[in-house]
Amino acid sequence: MKYPARIGGSVLSSLLIAAAATPASAADHQPTVVELFTSQGCSSCPPANANLIKISNRKDVLALSFSVTYWDYLGWRDTYGRPEFTERQVTYEPSLKQSGPYTPQMVINGSATTVGNNLPEIVSLLDEAPRLRGPGLTLNRDRIEIGSGSEAGGADVWLVRYDPRIEAVPVARGENSGTTLQHTHVVHRLERLGTWDGHSASFSLPGPDAGLKTAVLLQRPNGGPILSAITD
Repeated sequence: MKYPARIGGSVLSSLLIAAAATPASAADHQPTVVELFTSQGCSSCPPANANLIKISNRKDVLALSFSVTYWDYLGWRDTYGRPEFTERQVTYEPSLKQSGPYTPQMVINGSATTVGNNLPEIVSLLDEAPRLRGPGLTLNRDRIEIGSGSEAGGADVWLVRYDPRIEAVPVARGENSGTTLQHTHVVHRLERLGTWDGHSASFSLPGPDAGLKTAVLLQRPNGGPILSAITD
């Protein structure tokens, strides 16, 4: 079908407004969630940051970079680090059968892990990762709608706000002193919205954070597998 070469101004404006108001939805084709736990104070982390930049270009991937704080004592305080990001990684370790947190670590869909600077293994895990089959999600500007599901035991509803741009950070001290590190999909906000009990539910979202995108993860408690994911 061919479309008209020109569209009237009022018609075009209406189309743009309608597109902006259309909520994002996720059901059968949810992204694979890749979480990188990294630190600007870790000399092994720059290659992992570069790997996240590479895989973030995949349409089937939701890439998230969490800066942890436990390397700050080496002389450089991570500019993006927050205690809640460190806590998220620590919570993962028992279920992933890890003896403790380390950097750079990548976690795929909350259920598989690998060293973040091993790109071939990361790609292999992404290719082998089963699709998320949890309840459908609909993301509006101020609410997240979650469909019903047969999963027993409930799940946590996590709000994530992240910056999709590539950012460069000069590091003045510590193991990466004198270098400029690149980051992408840096998480700036992580908030648990509540619990999903298997029935259709709706949760309010806080107002938008300037320049940041919104993602919502539906995840088994205590660092369990991710059931559903969506981003705007």
